[in-house]
This record gives sequence, structure tokens and C-alpha cells, in this order.
Amino acid sequence: MPRSDLDAIDRRILVALQEDARLTVQQLAERVGLSASPCARRVRLLEAAGVIKAYVAVVDQVAVGLPVSVFASVKLERQREEELDRFAVAVARWPEVVDCYLMTGQRDYLLRIVVEDLAAYERFLKDKLTRLDGVASIESSFALGQVKRASALPIPSALPIPRTGRDP
Repeated sequence: MPRSDLDAIDRRILVALQEDARLTVQQLAERVGLSASPCARRVRLLEAAGVIKAYVAVVDQVAVGLPVSVFASVKLERQREEELDRFAVAVARWPEVVDCYLMTGQRDYLLRIVVEDLAAYERFLKDKLTRLDGVASIESSFALGQVKRASALPIPSALPIPRTGRDP
């Protein structure tokens, strides 16, 4: 489903589900101004088109014992497709890496790694990242605190969701 195929109601559905993915179809329909059946059909179409990729719980990393976020900039020896693909496949297997971006500029990849402490990051570096063939250099930066983290995307042209008196 291309972006241009998303109408205002689809966008309101996306905004509402990003706010609370546990809404029932009836609750969602009320928020976006539809009856339940057409709302459910639209959600199924958004899922089938890959616009809605998954429904997840956002977990507090400190509360589960992973207070350390490290941003690692990685430069590869060569930027050929096979080396880039090999790096991406390896990183995808590591649960400590929660975000990984292929970048422009001085470095090839930017990773966000979450661990319980400095010793765990050292083990990650020694046992995983530095053992990958083709890694030329790694530059690590430790986050001192998190100012903002959003899981919701700023859906363009989504009309405000009507609120009823029953909503908090």
C-alpha cells in the first residue's frame, strides 16, 4: 500500500494504534469515526500491505536490568555489497543490538547496543563485534541519559483523533 493510498482514516487508525495497540476493534472504530466492520477491514489491509508490521510492548530497558546504551560507529575495510550484507546478517543475530543503520559519511554503520554494564559491553566487543571479518574500526559513545525516545512515527496529514467523554 503506497503512502499515497493512505487516506485520512487510515492515518487516524495508525495514530490511534501507535498510541495504544491494545485497543479493541470497537474502541478503535469509535476513535476514528467508523463502525467496527469497516475499521477491522482497514486494519487487516494495513497489516497485509506491511504498513502495520507488528504489535509490540515497549519495555523499559532500565527496569529489566539493561541501563547502558552504547552507540557504536563501525567502519568496514571495504564497502562492497557482500561485505555490507555479511555485516548486516551478523548484527541481525545479536540481541544486544537494538538498532542498526547503514550510514553515509565517515562510518558505515551506527548501532545502538543495550547491555547491563560496562563489562557486558566489553564482552560484546571482544566476543562479537571485533571478531567480524572486515571491521576496520569501532568508535563507541556511551549515552549519559535519554532525553527522548519515541516508538510512534509522526504520521503526516493525520487528522486529530476525536475524543469521546469516556476516553481518559
